[in-house]
Order: sequence, then structure tokens, then C-alpha cells
Amino acid sequence: MITITAPAAEQILSQQPGREEVCLRLAARLDAKGTIEYGLGYDDQAEEDIQVVAGPIRILISPGSVELLTGATLDYVEINPGEKRFIFINPNDPSHKPVKREG
Repeated sequence: MITITAPAAEQILSQQPGREEVCLRLAARLDAKGTIEYGLGYDDQAEEDIQVVAGPIRILISPGSVELLTGATLDYVEINPGEKRFIFINPNDPSHKPVKREG
């Protein structure tokens, strides 16, 4: 359903030290221009949530976000020197451009 890269998982876990299990909520919605807007944060599970387990990280997704997030990847990358952040690589997003990796 959704992939979390190793750098993203390391960053998620480092923000919640000492916890055996981390619950990370991912959300997505279409804005007025048809582009997907994303949200993420730590949360408790709601009854209707879809749950995906990635090692010690439990990903929580509300039913309304499932279709938009299916096939997406959450990564943690350096955008500019010294500036790192989470990004979504999502083939469902009309603004998605495939990433070409060197090597």
C-alpha cells in the first residue's frame, strides 16, 4: 500500500525515542487545483483507520486517504545542503515526476 524508506523510518523513530511502537498518521487530500496535499503526524488509532505495519512503525490512514496514498513512498531527503524533510513520491499525484537515480 505505502512504502517507507529506511531514511524516513530512521527519522520517524528518532523523533519518538524510547517507544516500542510508533503510530504515524498519514493523510492526503486533493486541493482545488487537483494536486495532492499531504499531512503526517503522530496519533492514536481511530476505529475506522486502515493500518499498515512497517517494522516498529504502525501507519494509520483514514479511509478517505487510502486511494490517494496507495502506491506512494514516504522518504526523508536533503532538499538543499543542511535542509532535510519528508517527501511523498506518489504516482497518483498529477504533479508527480519520476525520480531518476544515478548509478
